Amino acid sequence: MTAALEVRAAIRSRRQRTGLVCGLLLLIALAVSALALVLGDYHVAPLKVLDILAGGGDQTERFIIVGQRLPRAIAALLVGAALGLAGALFQSISRNPLGSPDVIGFTTGSASGALLALLIGNATGARVAVWAVLGGLLTAVAVLALTGRGQLRGERLIVGGIAVGAMLAAVNDYLITRADPERAQEAKLWLLGSLNGINGSPVRFLAVVLLVLFVLTACLRRRLGVLETGDDLATALGVRPAQVRLLAALLGVALTGAAVAVSGPIGFLALAAPQLGRRLTRSPTPALASATVTGALLLAVADLVSQRALAPFQIPVGLVTGVLGGAYLAWLIGRR
Repeated sequence: MTAALEVRAAIRSRRQRTGLVCGLLLLIALAVSALALVLGDYHVAPLKVLDILAGGGDQTERFIIVGQRLPRAIAALLVGAALGLAGALFQSISRNPLGSPDVIGFTTGSASGALLALLIGNATGARVAVWAVLGGLLTAVAVLALTGRGQLRGERLIVGGIAVGAMLAAVNDYLITRADPERAQEAKLWLLGSLNGINGSPVRFLAVVLLVLFVLTACLRRRLGVLETGDDLATALGVRPAQVRLLAALLGVALTGAAVAVSGPIGFLALAAPQLGRRLTRSPTPALASATVTGALLLAVADLVSQRALAPFQIPVGLVTGVLGGAYLAWLIGRR
C-alpha cells in the first residue's frame, strides 16, 4: 500500500513539474515571438505594435507587422511545435534518441514530394503540402519494406531510414540539376529551410492541419505511455504495440510533411527538442507536450537569430538550427 502511494506521489510530482516547465517554455516562446514583432529594419515600439494588432496604425505599419512579421512569428511557433512533436513520436516508437524524422529520412522524403510538386508540377500552397505528406508516407513505406516485417523500432529503423534518406537526397539533387536555373536556385534556398516571405495563407492552412494532428496525437498519448512499459505488458493491458507504432508513425510523417511544406526541411530540431524537453522535465522517456513546446521555442529563437545576426541580410533558419543542433550534439558527447 505504501509503495503504491509513493508511486502515485511520484507520478503526480512529475506531472506537476512537466506542466510547470511547459508553461514556462510557452511563455518564453511567446516573449521571443513578441520580440520578433518589434525588432527589424523598420523599428516599431512595443506599444505601437499592440495598437497595430488592435487595428490601428497606418497602412505601411499594418503591412509590416500584420502582413509580414506576425505570420512569420506564428509559422515559427507552429513549425517548431510540429517538428518537436514528430521527433518525440519517432523517438518513442523507435526507443532510440536518434529516431527523428530528419535522421531516418522522412524529412528528406517530404522534401522530395514537395520538390516534385514545385519543380515539375509548378504547384503552390495546399498542393505542395499534400505532396510533401505523400512523399513522407512513401518514404515510410520504403523504410518499412527495407527493415522487414514492419519493424518500427531499434537500429534497423535508424539504419534503414538513413539509407533511404541518402538515396532520396540524391534524387533531390538530380531534380534541382534538371530544373530551370531560376527555379532551381529557389529550390536550393528552400532546401536550406527558411521562413522568409511567408504570408498568412500557408500559416492558416498549417494551423488547421496541425490542430487536427495535435488532437489525434493527444488521443494516442496514453497508449504510447503504456507501450513504454514493454510490448509484453502493453499487450497484457490490451494495447496492440504494432498498431500503436504504425499510427504514431503516420501522425509523425503527417506532422513532418506539413511543416516541410511551409518552411522547407529544417534539420536537428526534431532530434534535439524531445531530448531537451525530457531533460528539463526529468522524464525517463520523450514527453510529447514538452517536446512540442520546446520545438516551438527553439525555432522561434533560431528564426529571430537568422533575421538579426547579419542584419540587414537574412540567413536561412535551417542553417541556424544546424549550428545549434551540432553544438548540442557536441555538448552531449562531451557530457557522456
